[in-house]
Amino acid sequence: MTRHRNALSTLALAIALAAIPPAFAAQDDISKVNGAIRVDDAGRAGDLDTVNGSIKVGTGAQSGDAETVNGSITVADDAVVGGLSTVNGGIKVGTNVRMGDDVGTVNGSVFIDRGGRIDGGVETVNGAIGLVATEVTGDIETVNGDLTVGINSHVRGGIRYSKPNVSFISFSRKREPRVVIGPDARVDGPLMFERDVKLYVHETATIGAVTGAEAVSYSGSRAPTGD
Repeated sequence: MTRHRNALSTLALAIALAAIPPAFAAQDDISKVNGAIRVDDAGRAGDLDTVNGSIKVGTGAQSGDAETVNGSITVADDAVVGGLSTVNGGIKVGTNVRMGDDVGTVNGSVFIDRGGRIDGGVETVNGAIGLVATEVTGDIETVNGDLTVGINSHVRGGIRYSKPNVSFISFSRKREPRVVIGPDARVDGPLMFERDVKLYVHETATIGAVTGAEAVSYSGSRAPTGD
């Protein structure tokens, strides 16, 4: 009788494991040295890693972290991914995308479209950052580049512009970075500027304490050009 019960238990476990949806099963990592990586629409993959090549994650797809050295990263609408990181290349993310870790680049821009959520921070060295109706649970950190915390975005951390080092100054743009906190946007933490910037804050936005810059209030849908 005991053997019979054990056999039934084993059979039930096998059936239960077989019923687990593919989305929850372990996925294979994809790693290359030279070459692009693509995850098809509604596809599944583990971590994505290449040195020389772009990474594209399709609509409704799921993957782990995506990292490249020389190449861009593009994530289509409704995808679920881990962290996104590149050295030389931009990061462009579509609508309603969930990112499970930090998003960052050294030389390249970052753009996150409506409905995005980053469970981590955003970081660049020399590149613009743009958020539209996006939630960031961590901080935004950069050195040189414009920043737009767009309409209905929410940064739960703060914003920090670090001072460029001597070698970086010679390569940086001469004009001051433009920082815009848009309509109904929120930045919960402090805004700290170790270099000169032009800071524009919409009259409906909410921000933390500002250090190192003077906030200029504006109304309407577009911030002053500041040029």
